[in-house]
Amino acid sequence: MERNDAVMPWVAIVCAAIMWIILLFLFNKETAPEPVVVDPEVVASINQDWRTIGQQVYVSAGCVGCHGAQGQGGAGPRLAGDEKIVKDPVYVHTIVTQGKGQMPAFPQLSEREVFAVANYVLHSFGNNIEEPLTPALVAEGQTRIDPAVLKNRSRFVPEDIKLPEIFLATFVMVLLTYGLIGLYSVWTEGQELHPGIHKVRSNPVAMLAMVVTLGLTLLFSVLFVRQMVADYAAWANQEQVNVAMEGFYASMILLTIAVAIGLYKKFFMDGEVLVEDASGEFPW
Repeated sequence: MERNDAVMPWVAIVCAAIMWIILLFLFNKETAPEPVVVDPEVVASINQDWRTIGQQVYVSAGCVGCHGAQGQGGAGPRLAGDEKIVKDPVYVHTIVTQGKGQMPAFPQLSEREVFAVANYVLHSFGNNIEEPLTPALVAEGQTRIDPAVLKNRSRFVPEDIKLPEIFLATFVMVLLTYGLIGLYSVWTEGQELHPGIHKVRSNPVAMLAMVVTLGLTLLFSVLFVRQMVADYAAWANQEQVNVAMEGFYASMILLTIAVAIGLYKKFFMDGEVLVEDASGEFPW
């Protein structure tokens, strides 16, 4: 008997893809940077403020306690001769206003104080930039995707996830699960179902596919373990860990195992159909 439920998995997957696109738009909105408001008074005083107010804020806000009076570092990273912040001055503004790791944000600082202390760091301790950091440069830098935003998007889960995102993400996963299981069922059992035991025989291509799939599973397992060891070492040294690669390797392990199971059922395992399926209804 021809199966009339073979189309429904594709319908589920298409619906899941549409919802996933909507979900990405919602996440993109959640992670979009706030627009920079340029205060003319701040721009006019930037060149002078970092020489006076900047040093005062560096001391009063507690920066000196972590980074040292000469930017030599301590509890915080070394600032003296830091080529990274010289090449990307906007990074300093981002860290002061948003914080990172053990360093907190400083919302108590006014906009004038933020630019003053940022430019003080960028012009001191052996650091030097040709033009001072201004609100215009910060606004221009926001047109590029910040690494922190990329990291957040790579997880596909913003820090402040709301009910619509939870509902859509859950429904997408349900639809994808149903669709993939349905496609797998059609692939392994065929378009027609007849009661009785169905004998299968493997072929050289199926055998090669199984060996390659198991080999990939082993490869990704080794890479996952290596990545975990590297990330534990980075975490101990207070460095950035590569969470995205951990997730990628773990996902590939699960995917290759699923492919191996599918190949086994399709080409190496006898099947049995007890009742002809003619309903074609959603399982729920």
